[in-house]
Amino acid sequence: QVQLVESGGGVVQAGESLRLSCAARGIIFGFNSMGWYRQAPGKERALVARIRSDGSTQYADSLKGRFTISRDNAKNTVYLQMNSLKPEDTALYYCNIVLLDRTYWGQGTQVTVSS
Repeated sequence: QVQLVESGGGVVQAGESLRLSCAARGIIFGFNSMGWYRQAPGKERALVARIRSDGSTQYADSLKGRFTISRDNAKNTVYLQMNSLKPEDTALYYCNIVLLDRTYWGQGTQVTVSS
């Protein structure tokens, strides 16, 4: 069993930055990738960014250049640095980890960007 502990969400003004953290606790076997998704009210959950076991990254096209994902392997933690935030970035941000045999999700952390 793996538990994902998310932190770093909050309320900020447009143009400001936030950094989200997600720590994976438990036995990590067959690591494939770890990443962030977000879901705004009335919309489907969508990929924000993920980082694979080889260190390669994938971003939503619309977020390239503003968001950066990174990983601390020793801490089993992934970070999402979000810069120049916009009101449309307001959403519930979920962390996930993809292992060999299953995927786990965090509870989500709210990010609200006011104009």
